[in-house]
Amino acid sequence: MAKYLLLKHYRGAPAPVNNVPMDQWTPEEISAHVQYMNDFAARLEKTGEFVDGQAVAPEGLWVRYDGEGRPPVTDGPFAETKDLIAGWMVIDVDSQERALELAGELSAAPGAGGRPIHEWLEVRPFLTAAPGGMECHAGG
Repeated sequence: MAKYLLLKHYRGAPAPVNNVPMDQWTPEEISAHVQYMNDFAARLEKTGEFVDGQAVAPEGLWVRYDGEGRPPVTDGPFAETKDLIAGWMVIDVDSQERALELAGELSAAPGAGGRPIHEWLEVRPFLTAAPGGMECHAGG
């Protein structure tokens, strides 16, 4: 089994087919979208392929170390994840082909008018070894 991150973006990829921003959806359309996501995750829980998933709130700050005894520096001239990342799901599957199959299904979540969004999802395998052959424990 291999873990993959399915990353949902607000922008940065080609526009989806059903490109109506969520803030313009009706409450019913939002409910249908969330239900699709929940049903998808529940199905993967039954097959043992679901690890975790979350929608991400729009708030956030950039933080970095600024030297011994100094408070962390926040913000900066960077692209904000609140503008880029809508949420993510982690799956644990037998192959990259299965990860791509599931990402394709997730891309079909309904949006405006109840039609599939056809959104682009980024599929990234988890790093299992750090450069130089050392084992990597970050993120689990």
